[in-house]
Formats: sequence, C-alpha cells, structure tokens
Amino acid sequence: MKFEIKRDRLLDGLNDVMKAVSSKTTIPILTGIKFDLTTAGLYITGSDSDITIQTFIKAEENGEQVINIFENGTIVVQARMFNEIIRKLPTNAVEIEVNGQNRTHIRSGKSEFHLIGLDASDYPLLPDIQDDHQFSIPADLLKSTIRETVFAVSTSESRPVLTGVHWQVKSGELECLATDSHRLARRKVTLQQLPEEEFKVVIPGKSLIELNKVIADSSQPVHIMMTQQQVLFKTEGILFYSRLLEGNYPDTSRLIPSDYNTTITLDGKALLQAIDRASLLAREERNNIVQLTSLGGNIIEISSSSPEVGQVEEEIQATSIEGEEMKISFSAKYMMDALKAFGGHDIKIQFTGAMRPFILNSVHDKAILQLIVPVRTY
Repeated sequence: MKFEIKRDRLLDGLNDVMKAVSSKTTIPILTGIKFDLTTAGLYITGSDSDITIQTFIKAEENGEQVINIFENGTIVVQARMFNEIIRKLPTNAVEIEVNGQNRTHIRSGKSEFHLIGLDASDYPLLPDIQDDHQFSIPADLLKSTIRETVFAVSTSESRPVLTGVHWQVKSGELECLATDSHRLARRKVTLQQLPEEEFKVVIPGKSLIELNKVIADSSQPVHIMMTQQQVLFKTEGILFYSRLLEGNYPDTSRLIPSDYNTTITLDGKALLQAIDRASLLAREERNNIVQLTSLGGNIIEISSSSPEVGQVEEEIQATSIEGEEMKISFSAKYMMDALKAFGGHDIKIQFTGAMRPFILNSVHDKAILQLIVPVRTY
C-alpha cells in the first residue's frame, strides 16, 4: 500500500472517524483506525463497537487530484498516535507506505515516522444493514431535531433504555422523544416518503451527540436505514452506524396533560435570561430551584433564595396570562435546557397545578414540546 495525500483532507477525515474511537475498548484492535485504499479513493474507519464511522476521501475532487495512488491495500494504525503525527507534520504533502510486515512509513518534508501497524483482516466488518426501514431527512433539520431532544435523555444507567431517544414513525410523521422521568422533550417532523409501516427504535443519546458533530449544517439529505439492532445515517462521504438500545420505551403519552388551569405567553429569551440570573443563587443550593409566580397586570416574578447567600426577585412582562394564579418551583437547569430548544422565540407555558407537570410550546410552532416536572419546596 502506497499513496500521497493532502494533509488537510486527511485531517478532515480523521476528525470524523476519531469521534468513534475509544481508548477504553476491550477489543485492542479498536484502538486503531482502518485505512482501505482503492482505485477510487481512501476509506477510513473508526469504531468502539457501539458507534462506527466510515469516511471516504475521493482520489479526485472537482477536477483536483487529492490522492496519488501507487498501490492499493489496507492497514490498521494506532488511532491517537497517527492522528497526532498527521496533525504536526511540517508540510501539506503526506506520503504513506506500508510494507510486508505492516510497518507503516509516514513522510512529509524532512520528517519521517515509522509505525507498527496491525493486520486489517482482524478489524471488525461494518454492520450489515438491509433497508428494512429507510427514509431521508435534510441535514439541518436532523441536527436541530437532535439538539431539541437529546439533552433530556437520562444519564443514569439504572434504566438503560432512557439513555436513548425514542424515534417512532407513525401516521406519516417522525416523532423523536427523550425523557429522564423528570422532564421530557418531544419533536415531531413531517417528512415526504416515510415508510407506511409503523416502527420504533431507541437510539443512544451519546450516538446522536456524536452524529451531530459529524453532519454538515446543510440542506443535503441524510439517508437513514434501520434494522432491529442497528441504525445507519448516510451522507455524501460519511457512513455513521450506531447500535440501538434494547428494551421497551415507556408510554409517555399519559404524562402530557390535556387540559390546563393557567396559560402564560411571553418572550422565551427574556425568561431564559431571568432564570439564568436567578440560578446564580439557586446554584448554591443542592437542587438549583427557581420559583415562578404570576402577578397581576400580566407580570410574572422569577425568584430564588439561598439561606447562606441571599435572595433574588425579577419581574417580567408577559404577553398574556390566562386562568388561575400560579406559583410553581422547578429546576433552573431543566427549564433553561427546555427554553434553549426554542431558540429564543415567544413561548406558551401551560400549567395544570403547582405539583403537576407543565408544558412549553413555541407560539408559532407546535412541533416542539417540552415537559418539566415541578419540585416540591414545602
């Protein structure tokens, strides 16, 4: 195996696949990345057995020669060391050559490295994914959908299925939902050409966070294929595989109230900033609690107190307050996470009672729903 490649393009590919490489893996060869050089270009693969990312660098792009190929072949090299070496090479021209004993020679300018490689035949094969359930979603819409839901997954392994986001295709709609049992985030997306057959999977939150880093922010389609055990996200030049979580995701539909006693409409950005300020004191307390109280004249008060530090009150002008007076306490962090999902738009908060879950919606778009369980403070 022997080729020359532009260092910046090689680094782009390494940046993507390194997101799947873990130093904690129990399979030694997975601390490496696999190179597979063909006449068309270079495939680079990284995996931790839960996530597998493969990127492809074409030999020629837009009429420009990116890779000069002298001899096809495959090799696995130690991921972190190889990445560091390429990052610090002196010129943009890199020559990589592998001889019969898997010894890998890296040359750039006057610099030359010799690494001991591993036999690529020992590297796990890519998961075999049939197109059981296949559909496409624009990349920017996929990124925002992940951002609006993934923060609500559980970080506790006591119920592993809650560490993932529940994706369900139903009635021509994709619904993505995450909950840690204290809060819930739901995003509905209407797409063209969704499979008619209903199906649902649970994708690990960690996988979706890494996927969001790899996908470019564009309107290009991301093709999604799902089986019982794996999901594949496919874009131009990148394959992103993730295992799915096993177990039944809880039915959350009964958690969402259908009638409300109080509805407050206001500027989401102003509320986020007020809660952020109130949380300066709330952070000193173990539970990070902030209180919202509705006052007369469409005014709400955000307050927080700490016996050791002091207290804070701030009034905000709401657009409207309908229904009963409301006084409710909640986690400042949960509320701020929920508000960030709306991107600073006007929001509607609907309450059923001081100790019942309340929901947040965008005034302009019902596709995003956030639910938060209040905190008892007495």
